[in-house]
Amino acid sequence: MASPELETAFLAAVGAGQLQDTAQFAEAHNVEHLVVVGLLKSLLAHDMITTEETEHSRWAPTAEGKSYLGVGSPEVQVFNAVTADGISLTDIKKQLGAAGDVGFKQAMQSKWVAIDKSGGEPKVVRKVEAVQDRVLAVITALAAGQESGASDAELAALKKRKLVQLDCWKTYRVGKGPAFALQRRKAATELTAEMLQKGTWREETFKEYNFNALGLPPAGGHLHPLLKVRSQFRKIFTQMGFEEMPTNNYVESSFWNFDALFQPQQHPARDAHDTFFLTKPAATPASTFPQDYLQRVKQTHQHGGYGSAGYGYDWKTAEAEKNLLRTHTTAVSSRMLYQLAQEGFRPAKYFSIDRVFRNEAIDRTHLAEFHQIEGVVCDYGLTLSDLIGTLQQFFDRLGLKKLRFKPAFNPYTEPSMEIFSYSEQLGKWIEVGNSGMFRPEMLRPMGLPEGVNVIAWGLGLERPTMILYNIDNIRDLFGHKVSLSMVKKNAVCRLGL
Repeated sequence: MASPELETAFLAAVGAGQLQDTAQFAEAHNVEHLVVVGLLKSLLAHDMITTEETEHSRWAPTAEGKSYLGVGSPEVQVFNAVTADGISLTDIKKQLGAAGDVGFKQAMQSKWVAIDKSGGEPKVVRKVEAVQDRVLAVITALAAGQESGASDAELAALKKRKLVQLDCWKTYRVGKGPAFALQRRKAATELTAEMLQKGTWREETFKEYNFNALGLPPAGGHLHPLLKVRSQFRKIFTQMGFEEMPTNNYVESSFWNFDALFQPQQHPARDAHDTFFLTKPAATPASTFPQDYLQRVKQTHQHGGYGSAGYGYDWKTAEAEKNLLRTHTTAVSSRMLYQLAQEGFRPAKYFSIDRVFRNEAIDRTHLAEFHQIEGVVCDYGLTLSDLIGTLQQFFDRLGLKKLRFKPAFNPYTEPSMEIFSYSEQLGKWIEVGNSGMFRPEMLRPMGLPEGVNVIAWGLGLERPTMILYNIDNIRDLFGHKVSLSMVKKNAVCRLGL
């Protein structure tokens, strides 16, 4: 970087019209030419000077070429090593090292030496009495900055041998620019309140805005704790051979969310106090539902079937048409099981992790929206033992090895069980999920064959995340009150360790 004194001297030389060659200026002030070039470009950017460049080039020895100064070129070294009686090539290489191999080839090419095989062991012998070291003469002259007298062909041959190289550089003739001054004045970068108060902004020179300049790149994203724990759950499901269900349908009809699951239309969960119903569009036309399936669902609700007496009420299509924000991802499971039945049944394992919505009072452990994790297995002959074994395997991968099960009631599963696990971190038994076997009243209207049973379980994503990250209030984890610093600094998920 140029010093202020050098810049002052440079501008003074330009002002006096005496800066015809930057190389001469650099030599006169005992600085590297690159330092002067850096100063020149800086002044050029401020329109203080103009420049005319002159290109220069000259041949100079390379590092290898300089290594032969004073000792001779490799070929002359080989020639000098050959005695009157001859010498073996092995002895030449031992004596001269790497130069011996290169020099022997060049000496043979120049016909200075030859191989004599007449005496038994091959020897290198001289073919001429004396030689002239033209290569050394050229390198010595170039190293001294003098004209070598070498032809273009000679220089090209030495360049090919990597003994010389062509050095190129530029020098500059410098003149006054439109904004020339003997002293550079730094442009102001902002208009301050002091400038406005004192009026000094009128005499100030302001730096122009560069509207094409790129701004600072945004900081990299950070995974939210929920996403970290979610990825671990997904990994466990995929390791167990489960297929992920499409869950991007937040708005659902009551038919798929409730009726298809054999949940009666007068059930309290279908009340506006528990479910978010939409006002626009308020309904999905019943014509969009599979009509034969719709009739079977209606029949099962009203009169039963498949070993059930049904609910014995007047099932209304208008209730099934109502749109809502899905209350559970089991609505997705009902669609997938119906599709599986229509395509021709095959054993399958599905899972989903996505958002659901409940019209609940908000407190430190509840929100009106949260994430539900659901696993579904369908096959012939599944029993409650298969459900318990699958749950043991699933929760064991989570690091929850101690499980207990408590009988429960769900409208669409029978039998049903709540799942409890002992948390070493909390030092107590906690509820970790709900499970059960889907009712025949739900499965048979879909068209699933006799003998096919479906086991399923579900749990929340927020509660295990709060335990893992020691978060006491769910509003600190999810929603508009979440601290961005927490998102940036939260630790790696240690699920199952």
